[in-house]
Parts: sequence; structure tokens; C-alpha cells
Amino acid sequence: MPARRTRRFVLFVPVLLGAAVLAFVAQRPLGRRAGWDGWVGTVNGVVFLAAVALPVAAAAVWWLARRRRVAGAGPGWARRSALADVGMVYGTLPWVWMILLPGVDPGGPRRRVNLVPLHDLAEVVAAGPPATAVAQIGGNLLVFAAFGFLAPLRFAALASGWRVLALGSAGSVLVETAQYVLRLDRVSSVDDVLLNAGGAALAALASRRWWRRTA
Repeated sequence: MPARRTRRFVLFVPVLLGAAVLAFVAQRPLGRRAGWDGWVGTVNGVVFLAAVALPVAAAAVWWLARRRRVAGAGPGWARRSALADVGMVYGTLPWVWMILLPGVDPGGPRRRVNLVPLHDLAEVVAAGPPATAVAQIGGNLLVFAAFGFLAPLRFAALASGWRVLALGSAGSVLVETAQYVLRLDRVSSVDDVLLNAGGAALAALASRRWWRRTA
């Protein structure tokens, strides 16, 4: 086996084992929920399905890269573009799925909206324990982080932190609007938009050295 393939194999094995451990930990509480609701209607269910889907995502990267090489693309670009395409979907869809999970009273008359910047964020920091605040803020920063990191590598037109910030803001507004329209009994908050968009922009800056080189 060539040295490069050996390195990839050695790196992939810990990732696969980590996904298996994560899936095992996430699935333990699912037996308490009857039917499909426990698997698709809870955070643990989404985490479990995302972990299980990791090998499928890896296979999709290989298949896309192979198809693009056959179509005439260079090996390096075929791999990078395939990884970016699959990574943007795999790294974003579970977070959006969790955001759109219904609250306590879905379909009810209550619709909660907060358009005051930093109001909800201040309440989370003041009211909850530090670990909860860090988890909630960190989760919001990660919603579009995969998109922000990989989109500039995939599309030359998005090789700009400001453009990624704008797209992250638009995507977050769509998600928050969906929460309101679908009556999911969740708070549609401007703070979520700020954190989601900020996470995308920070991720774009983290990959800046690579997409500037590609450009």
C-alpha cells in the first residue's frame, strides 16, 4: 500500500472509531422514546444518525472524486471538490435538523420572536450554568461553520469572508423564519442569526490560507 494511502487509512480509522463511540453513547437514551420520534425527533437521535452516516459520507466523497476524475478533472481538484461538497452537506444538515426540532407545544398559537440584539444571549449567560451557556453559544456558532470553512474552497466566488457572512446570515434568517412559520414552539431570535452567521465567517477565516492559495 502506498505511503499516502497508508496515512489516509491511519487517519480514517480513529475517525470511524470515534463515530462508533459517539453513536453508541447517543443511542442509549433512545429506547425510552417509542417509535420513530426517538430517532428523528430528538437531539440524541440526530447525533446518532449523523455518526452512523459518517461512513456513507466518506463513500460519497470517494464516489464523487472518482466520477470527476473520469470526467477529466485533475486528481487534486476532484478530491478537494468532492470533500467540500459532501462536507458542506454533512456538516450543516444535522445542525439545521436540530434547530427545526419542535418544542414543547408544536402547532400551538404561541409564536415567540426576539428582535433585540444580544437580549437572549445575555439571558442565557446570566441564567444558566456556564457549561449550558458555552454549549448553546458553541452550538449556534457551529451551525454553518462547515459551510463557511469549505464553501470558499469549493467556489471561487465565495472566497471572501464578507460573502460567507452574508450567506450565513441569509441561511440563518431562513431557518429562524421556518421556526416561526411552522409553529415549532421555539424562539426566533436575532441572536441566533448573529451567532450562526458569525460562526460561518470565523470558519471562513480559519480556512483562508487554503482558499487564498487556491484562488
